This record gives sequence, C-alpha cells and structure tokens, in this order.
Amino acid sequence: MDEKFYSGMAILGEPLAPRPVTIVVRNGIIDKIEDEKHVPNRWICPAFFNAHTHLGDTVAMDLPCSGDLESLVTPPSGLKHRILVETPPDLLTNGMKSSVRSMVRCGTAGFVDFREGGVAGVSFLREACKDLPCRPVILGREGGERISDGAGISSARDINSYAEIVTRMRRDGKLVAFHAGEKDGSDIDAALACEPDLLVHCTHAAPSQIRAIADAGIPIVICPRSNFLLKVTGSADHPPVREMIKQGVRILIGTDNAMFVQPDIMHEISFAHTIYQIPPVDLLDSATTGFDAAGINHSIKEGNPVNFNIFDISDSNLQFSHDPVASIVKRSPADRICARVFYIESKLIEQPLGGGPHV
Repeated sequence: MDEKFYSGMAILGEPLAPRPVTIVVRNGIIDKIEDEKHVPNRWICPAFFNAHTHLGDTVAMDLPCSGDLESLVTPPSGLKHRILVETPPDLLTNGMKSSVRSMVRCGTAGFVDFREGGVAGVSFLREACKDLPCRPVILGREGGERISDGAGISSARDINSYAEIVTRMRRDGKLVAFHAGEKDGSDIDAALACEPDLLVHCTHAAPSQIRAIADAGIPIVICPRSNFLLKVTGSADHPPVREMIKQGVRILIGTDNAMFVQPDIMHEISFAHTIYQIPPVDLLDSATTGFDAAGINHSIKEGNPVNFNIFDISDSNLQFSHDPVASIVKRSPADRICARVFYIESKLIEQPLGGGPHV
C-alpha cells in the first residue's frame, strides 16, 4: 500500500479552518488527518481550481488592441476568434500547453475551459494537457461538444441553436455552461431556463435573477480582472458578488481570457478581495473546492482525493502571519509553493519538498 505523510498548518474542510496536523495519504486518498502540537513552518492549502478559462487566447497574449466586448471576444467575428482561426494548430497547442504549465506552477490542479474550434479545437487542448498534472474540464463549441465534457455556450443571444445544443448535452449526460449577464442582464433568464450546471459572469444580474440562480443551486463563476479590463464593469457593484453570497449562491473563480489576463488564481482572488472586500475565507473556498457537477472537490478532508499545495514559509515574512487564509488570498505567495501533491486520473503526482521535476 502506497502511504505518505504530510505535516504542517493545513487549511482543512468546509468551511476552511487552519489546524496543525499530519495528513496521511494512502493510494492517493486522504486516509487520516491527525492533530499535532508542533509542525514544520509549512502551510498546506487545497489546490486551486480555475473555473473559467479560454486558453486558446494565449497566442494573442497582450496583443495591442482596443474596442468593446463584441469586437474583441464575441463569436464568430470578434478579434480573438479571427486570430484563433488563423493560428497554426501546433502554435495554438503549444500556447495552451504553456498556459497549463503556468497554472500548475501557481498551484492549480484543474480548470474549466470554453474551447473554440470545434472537434479539432477540443483535440488540441487535450494534446496540450497530456502528461501535465492538471485536470481539464473541456466545454466544446461549434461541434466540439460532441467529444468534450459538455458545451460552453457563449450567450443565449449569440447562439441561435443553444436550446438544441442543451437538449443534446442532457441526452448524452454532459455538462452545460453559459456566459450570461456579462454585458447586461438580458440573456440571464434564457440561460437560467436551460438549467445549466454553471453560469459565467452574471456581472449585471438583477436581485430577482440572483434569487432564481440561488434557488436553482447553480454556481456562478466570477472573473473580476477580465470584467474590469473589458470595461463591462467599473465598480464594486458589478458583479454584485456580496448580494450573490448573501442570497446563498455558490461562487467560483475564473481568470477568463488568457489574451488579457494571466491564468493565475491567486492574483485573481487578491484582486477580488481588494475590489469587493469579500472575506478571505470565502474567496479561498471559492477558488479551491472545485466543481461538484464534474465530480471535482479539492477540500482537504478524509476520503477526498489528495489535491493540495505546500507552502514553505520558514524563510519568509509569512511566518509572522496571524491568518494563513488571509495571507494566501491577499499576498499571492506562489513563490512559496515548495510542493504540489495532486491526484489526477488515478495517479498521485508529487513534486517533493526541496525540489523535484519542473512542469
């Protein structure tokens, strides 16, 4: 039996609570969590989950451009879509692979990608993720949903055939996600009527829509940096995150377009905390517990697959922190990650303390 032991101040369970423990892992599963009086100067934090990406956009990273949401990213004629069509497959695949590597370095063990380019586009992302310790949930478009985990629909107003796509996905037991409420709230009700597994943005959701989303138990992925950069918001009122939390909506965190934003969840939650003043424990929970509809949960609790990062704070000012959760959220200490322990596709992938292979 493969048995491993990890000791430190671990951020455990739901809700997140730091506690000095030794975590006993057997065959990739957390078998026991044993309390300790003394542990090394390490924090053990659940792995991050990036709930919304467009990694194909990596090939257009920081391209000088200007314009509104429609001209930049709306299918089929937005700038990003024209670039994706014109990019050779090997360059597109290598770009996505480099972004997945960057996510892993920042402690991310899984992500949800809206993948353009049909069947070929989905295949390119699968190739990009091969042999990397990060689980993709791929939501295809333009026919790519046939071979992916489900459909990532741009907006109910952009895709005339969205109802037919949803019907096919439900028949095949696949996931459905919608962009909704990014520019305004007019496409939220149509998306909500499809009973999706995930809504992305809801930047301009009205209180009645938030109530309906909460009642339906549908998570909302917020992407604050993208919203500000694309000028669909300019204040803490949009998205109405605090109202969402008050109403009981499950909030997830995404980085959205790699064209504009680095896919680094720690920077995303730091920005969200600064702008929206959401309690750090809520943000870290949103960024780590995963995506239930896809069977992903990164919480550190007995019986769960092991997916966590170990931060070495022994030679850092972080050793003076009074709140590891707040420090991880506010200070984005990716440089302190000294080990990643991920259980991906029934394989335990460990980058040992003190070094190990770089991804």
